[in-house]
Amino acid sequence: MNAIVAVDRNWAIGRNGKLLVHLPGDLKYYKEKTTGNVIIVGRKTLESFPGGRPLPNRVNVVLTTDRSYDVEGCIICHSKEEALAAVAEYDAEDVFVAGGAEIYRQFMDDCEEFYVTKIDGEFEADTYFPDLDAAGFRVIWEGEPHQENGISYRFMRYGR
Repeated sequence: MNAIVAVDRNWAIGRNGKLLVHLPGDLKYYKEKTTGNVIIVGRKTLESFPGGRPLPNRVNVVLTTDRSYDVEGCIICHSKEEALAAVAEYDAEDVFVAGGAEIYRQFMDDCEEFYVTKIDGEFEADTYFPDLDAAGFRVIWEGEPHQENGISYRFMRYGR
């Protein structure tokens, strides 16, 4: 299983339920990596998607404690164990934990690789991803820098 996330220098991922910054290249990368695969997201992350709808051409697994929550086109789960059972039939390399912060925390130990967009900047934030550098994870791939909207970023992959 993998995680996919965009972080700033402080491992911040969002503020007020929104991404830190709009980077079309990062959204394209996210789409390339997750299309045809499975994403595990929390309810708030699903609701932040365009129209609050599941992302197309992906299996959308949504974790929520709300037992009455239902969205067409999603597999709704109410526990980590239920979500893991829902994705058990898929190859682990095709499953991406995709936010938000609480979902990342719950599945951290289940992920082998982390697809990280490292944004070269610091933003006002209220939501963070665990600092993989401080936690001893290793960089297994690092892409070239990209520049968009005056912001530099690069795609990286971390492993255990």
